[in-house]
Amino acid sequence: MSLFLFSSSFAQDTLQNETTKNVEALLQDSLTDFTNDTKIVYIFEIKEEIAPPIWHKAKKAFDHAKEIDAAAIIIHMNTYGGMLETADSLRTKILNLDIPVYAFIDNNAASAGALISIACDSIYMIPGANIGAATVVNQEGKALPDKYQSYMRSMMRSTAEVNGRDPEIAQAMVDPRIYIEGVIDTGHVLTFTTSEAIKFGFCEGEAKNIEEVISYLEFDNYEIIELKLTSIDKIIAFLINPILSGLLIMLIIGGIYFELQSPGVGFPLAAAIFGALLYFAPLYLEGLAEHWEILIFVIGIIPQVTVVLQPCE
Repeated sequence: MSLFLFSSSFAQDTLQNETTKNVEALLQDSLTDFTNDTKIVYIFEIKEEIAPPIWHKAKKAFDHAKEIDAAAIIIHMNTYGGMLETADSLRTKILNLDIPVYAFIDNNAASAGALISIACDSIYMIPGANIGAATVVNQEGKALPDKYQSYMRSMMRSTAEVNGRDPEIAQAMVDPRIYIEGVIDTGHVLTFTTSEAIKFGFCEGEAKNIEEVISYLEFDNYEIIELKLTSIDKIIAFLINPILSGLLIMLIIGGIYFELQSPGVGFPLAAAIFGALLYFAPLYLEGLAEHWEILIFVIGIIPQVTVVLQPCE
């Protein structure tokens, strides 16, 4: 009788353990399936002038999105444009990225912003937004010679072609001489509203916020991850700002000049060296300054340092 009770109890414990293991395995499989079905949507903002700080931010965002295996990248954009070199770097990066990139135009995508948006796989705009006006201008807002416009027209056309958009419409955003029946007359640079962009294939849909943009992507489960800049990133972005870079160059040149005018003082040269450190350090970290460029600068400074260190007679 005791042997029977022991056998029965042992059988019940074994059955309970097996049931528990099966339930745990089922829960683990369900959790794994849920995790696998959860898409990561990576978001970063372009809400200032297109300049080297934006390129620094974008590179960090693209690298991070790739590391975490993001299913989509959304660029939350509101910009009046900026530097063509930076815009072209962003355009090229987006076109060669394995991850789909979507532009969410939250009001403005002018000039360089239009080029970046057209490079994205899809464009979504809030009601009342605008895209276009991509003529290359100088700092005074005056159009540059046709040599520059020609290259910009080509970039706009080639970028539009990649994503199946009308290249003629794209280059009409640059050149006021282009006439497209029913779209734009000569003498005007093309800029689209949201409804016009949708009508002519330069916007895939209207959206009021990021959540509505994601709804177009048809992800059942998703997780939003936004770019977070560290303190070092913010310092680098600040130092490579074109305005500050110009001031640092003035400090370097001014320091060397005043040191030549009054050799032996030392302070102007120290200011020039300090400015050079602030100027070259972020560029070196960003890969924009090579070793030989910094070496040439150091070689040029050595004679001045020698003069400062000479004892006065």
